[in-house]
Amino acid sequence: MQREVRTYKAGELLRRFLPYYKKYLHIVAMDLFCAGLTTICELVLPMIIRFITNAGMNDLASLTVSVILRLGALYLCLRIVDTMANFYMAYTGHVMGTRIETDMRRDAYSHLQKLSDTYYNNTKVGQIMGRITNDLFDVTEFSHHCPEEFFIAGIKAVISFIILARISLALTLILFAVVPVMAVTCTVINLRMREAFRRQRVQIGELNSRIEDSLLGQKVVKAFTNEEKEKEKFEKDNVKFFDLKRQTYKFMAFFQTTTRAFDGLMYLVLLTAGGIFMVKGKIMPGDLVAYVMYVSTLIATIRRIIEFAEQFQRGMTGIERFVQIMDSDIEIFDEPNAIPCKDPKGNIEFRNVSFEYPDDHNVVFKDLNLNIHEGEKIAIVGPSGGGKTTLCNLIPRFYDIDQGEILLDGQNIRHYTLKSLRQNIGMVQQDVYLFSGTVYENIAYGKENATREEIVNAAVRAGAHEFITALKDGYDTYVGERGVKLSGGQKQRISIARVFLKNPPILIMDEATSALDNESEFQVAKSLEALAKGRTTITIAHRLSSIRNSDRILVLTEDGIVEEGTHDSLLALGGIYHKFYVTANELK
Repeated sequence: MQREVRTYKAGELLRRFLPYYKKYLHIVAMDLFCAGLTTICELVLPMIIRFITNAGMNDLASLTVSVILRLGALYLCLRIVDTMANFYMAYTGHVMGTRIETDMRRDAYSHLQKLSDTYYNNTKVGQIMGRITNDLFDVTEFSHHCPEEFFIAGIKAVISFIILARISLALTLILFAVVPVMAVTCTVINLRMREAFRRQRVQIGELNSRIEDSLLGQKVVKAFTNEEKEKEKFEKDNVKFFDLKRQTYKFMAFFQTTTRAFDGLMYLVLLTAGGIFMVKGKIMPGDLVAYVMYVSTLIATIRRIIEFAEQFQRGMTGIERFVQIMDSDIEIFDEPNAIPCKDPKGNIEFRNVSFEYPDDHNVVFKDLNLNIHEGEKIAIVGPSGGGKTTLCNLIPRFYDIDQGEILLDGQNIRHYTLKSLRQNIGMVQQDVYLFSGTVYENIAYGKENATREEIVNAAVRAGAHEFITALKDGYDTYVGERGVKLSGGQKQRISIARVFLKNPPILIMDEATSALDNESEFQVAKSLEALAKGRTTITIAHRLSSIRNSDRILVLTEDGIVEEGTHDSLLALGGIYHKFYVTANELK
């Protein structure tokens, strides 16, 4: 089930984005000051040309070499100021944009760390990756150019209007009458373009997810000779992305064509109306030259805004997809008065616990009661879908229950801080996840600032030291993505070493040996037995031989805990556990 994706209006997105400027207001102010300087430098030139042209036609004697040189010196100074200001805008302004992008990515990643398993169960990793990488690239340009471009456009429009109105108010009003029509038309097309960019970004995420899924599962693809099938699925998504991009370019073409048409219309008005005004003596030739230069400047500014419009929409789309992450609900969080979980003994109690998955509302438990004593070794067996893994996931609060209480040493686990609760629980799972890095780094993940001696000792206790030292680079051996360079048994023993290093009082083992061969299972079982000593241990197992020595075995089905006892007592009962045991022996 995919999560519903909310869309936002531009005003709300800007309101959410503007606080990121707070730390950099001094840079923004200086950037806008420099933008003002470059704009003034650009607007002075038409006035100089107007003065020279009118003086040349009306009073050539007044136009001396000295006057020309002074005007040239003035313009040279303006160009030096313009160059320095432009460098500041191009360098410091872009660095500010990159800092804002970095801040947003940090916030997004921090928020993602707080989201529950429900979010990740319903959101593709490729989509998440796209949101915190590619989508935020465009925010750099947006955050720098957005205030700058609109500030420059505003200055040019206002100053140009004032100067031109003083020359000829009538001609100026005729020219500027085109601008509102142009603005309305471009806004309509712009909104269409933003929607096209949004769909394009979503499809990029889908394409990334397709590629990631196919490449990570490439062994399965090859084993079932489904290369052509994967190519077909990829081609379908690839063609869809092409169609969306083509549609985006269509709106961009409409946008650019429309603005060029309005450019031509403004020049046409200037050519005809300006020519008539000059013929009738209402403006001087130099004034018409100034008009042409100011209109050219204005049109060039409009074109810059138009070119920025694509960047603007990309930036707004990136901000929107960032906000969608930030608005994802944090379902598992610390209570206001949560306390640290210090040195728990390991007494766990489920008291009238009811739970259903929040995304599909599949009821797993109803009024479940269970007591696990300090240092007790509990095993849970039962049919698939009976809730064994779910029960274990509720203890470290990967999900929160709907009703009832889960107590640790008599205290509701919600009263403990999440970090301290999870620090006291070690998990060894069937599907071992090793990070891309070295063996040493993966074991060290179990404890912050662990010494090398502690890491080696953890590996020895997990029965992993011997095979690690036999590797090419020993503890510094690169394990590959998800540990692909190691066998299943080796990966499992590294994960056990990681838990040894963590040294938690509560241990959860979720089918930790079910995917291993007999030899690896034997070696890992010895490591797990050593790990379980002195700890409250909950073991989920399909292989009943691995749990015969448990203090208590629970049979968990859709109806809850239906049988409970030792291995021998459950066999004597002749119920579900007995059937499991007989079936397992028949399959040997």
